[in-house]
Amino acid sequence: MTCLAVFALQAPAAPQGGSAASLIWMFVLLGIFWVIMIVPQRKQQKKRMEMLNALKKGDKVITVGGIHGEITEIGDEDIRLRIADKVEIKLTKGSVSRVKGE
Repeated sequence: MTCLAVFALQAPAAPQGGSAASLIWMFVLLGIFWVIMIVPQRKQQKKRMEMLNALKKGDKVITVGGIHGEITEIGDEDIRLRIADKVEIKLTKGSVSRVKGE
């Protein structure tokens, strides 16, 4: 017998039970990741969509760029914002960061 064959015969077998346990831990960690990262992000996105869908004419808003103004016209995708006397700009609804409290 060659030297390699002797070592192959004497090598201990690898434990077989570890793969199921590691698979369970992988799913547990995936579940924790889901709860910590994905769920809060979805809640925040849902809240933002509700705010954008509730916009109406006369609302005072602040855009993502920090522009303060009042909505004078609203469409499906765009709004018209009065930022000063006789000065209006057209923006997409998604550019609204928040509605100012009254």
